[in-house]
Amino acid sequence: MSSPYPSMIDDLRRQFLDRLAATFSDREPRGLYAPIDYILDLGGKRVRPLVALLAARMFGDEDLSKSMPVALAVEVFHNFTLLHDDIMDDSPLRRGQMTVHEKWDINTGILSGDLMLIQAYQYLCECPNKAALPEMLCTFNRVATGVCEGQQYDVDFEARQDVTIGEYLKMIELKTAVLLGGALELGALAAGAKKEDADHLYAFGRLTGLAFQLQDDLLDTFGDSKVTGKRTGNDIIRNKKTFLFLKALELLGKEDKDELNAWFADSPADPANKVIRVTDMMARAGIPQAVAELRDQYQADAYAHLDAAGGDPGVKAVLRALAESLLQRES
Repeated sequence: MSSPYPSMIDDLRRQFLDRLAATFSDREPRGLYAPIDYILDLGGKRVRPLVALLAARMFGDEDLSKSMPVALAVEVFHNFTLLHDDIMDDSPLRRGQMTVHEKWDINTGILSGDLMLIQAYQYLCECPNKAALPEMLCTFNRVATGVCEGQQYDVDFEARQDVTIGEYLKMIELKTAVLLGGALELGALAAGAKKEDADHLYAFGRLTGLAFQLQDDLLDTFGDSKVTGKRTGNDIIRNKKTFLFLKALELLGKEDKDELNAWFADSPADPANKVIRVTDMMARAGIPQAVAELRDQYQADAYAHLDAAGGDPGVKAVLRALAESLLQRES
């Protein structure tokens, strides 16, 4: 990719972070707002606000005045879901730091999270393109509902032994992919794009999100921990029914399938041997190749929708390059 890719992305990220930093820092009571500042300051790739800004720029929002409220709404909503997910999972860490409910308490985490959801809607209402606001609110509601449904499916799957590949893909579409698609759709609508163009960008984001999650699942089991910065095999240790596990059940013979099920019904104190054995079984079944094939198919379909959308071709190329960096990452 030529130089406009990193320079445009860096510029958009800087402008967004400058705006985000001034969001809650001076509000009272601090017991309510400080936890929001804290989780928003923990970092992350900021992909969702970036793609919202890029989608709007594709359709003429050069100064970001129409799309910045959308970018803020999407990022605040995303972090709201993380805050409440951490409470549901009783997670002690988020991006290497204490989670909000651990640093403060559960009641604070719930209340601050609730306010973040309300603030996300407030940001949407601040979008200058008032004619597009009703459709934008419908889009946001559809996406937010999908995220909650995806979270519930994820919880349900922990207790089920009959999860199918189709159900898993539907779950990650709702939990992860629809918000990426929604960010693109909202950015386009805020800038006045035609509905068919906004729909193409939503599909591009949804399919890219599916490919992204498959790549994430692949790296969890087959990535290099020195590169990813995470413990390899964490999904195996936690008995997560990812695409890798479900596809292995489909491809393995009966003896190996029984052994795999036995491993996923156990949680040994020292999981090292479990990770080694399960990873070896998956490798022999050709799981990395199967994941890569499905990921690449989603990626190809995503780019077809991006190509079909209108808008500035230069900005579209930047958006494509950003997606490439996500889908081909090793960490």
